[in-house]
Amino acid sequence: MRNEIECSITMFLGIQSMNVLIVESNPNLGQIWKNHVERMGVQKVALANGLESAIHELMRYTWDVIVLNLVLADGGAMAVSDYASFRQPDANLLIVNSSSFFSDGSIFNHFSNVRACLPTSAKPEDLAAMVAHYGQAEV
Repeated sequence: MRNEIECSITMFLGIQSMNVLIVESNPNLGQIWKNHVERMGVQKVALANGLESAIHELMRYTWDVIVLNLVLADGGAMAVSDYASFRQPDANLLIVNSSSFFSDGSIFNHFSNVRACLPTSAKPEDLAAMVAHYGQAEV
């Protein structure tokens, strides 16, 4: 029992120290995702609404996990991913996608730091669980 408690405390403290950047051009959806990630105990969660604000955040902070909607209003998702892989190669990228364009898995060939691809319709709590998993994992 004591080992389970110690493991839970260690996991919680790891989640608290995690830095998560969410890049989503729909402010309502981005805020829902941010709220769910914060409920997991993550204290540093930032929301960027497109290419310019995402690059700004990537220049200012180190991120453990980046949640990136592949269909941004300004079309800058690939540029954000490229910049993140150059500037922060250890950041784990979770792609969220509303189209079927990369449904064949080829996304993993185009983005070097992608760890998972989720549909935009995924439950926010599932997205938060993926963030917690990849924020802790040494991939």
